[in-house]
Amino acid sequence: MKSLDTICLKTVRWSSWPLLLLLAAFLVTGYSISGRYGLGALMDEKEALALHKLLHLPLIVITLAHSLPAIYLALQRWGWIRK
Repeated sequence: MKSLDTICLKTVRWSSWPLLLLLAAFLVTGYSISGRYGLGALMDEKEALALHKLLHLPLIVITLAHSLPAIYLALQRWGWIRK
């Protein structure tokens, strides 16, 4: 079985790309709701609001999946926790 460090590192690396895409979609739908920066032309306000509300849970889940292993590895690197 792989060590916990290897699993955490792979989790951080693999979760970064979906997190980046979700964050971009969250920002685009948010700006589409408000109509700022010309993004209101991409979709109407109701559609943007519906998509924006659907992105909350996946964004929280992937943020936690990315952040918790990264925090664990950082604490280990700084010497606060031992291997």
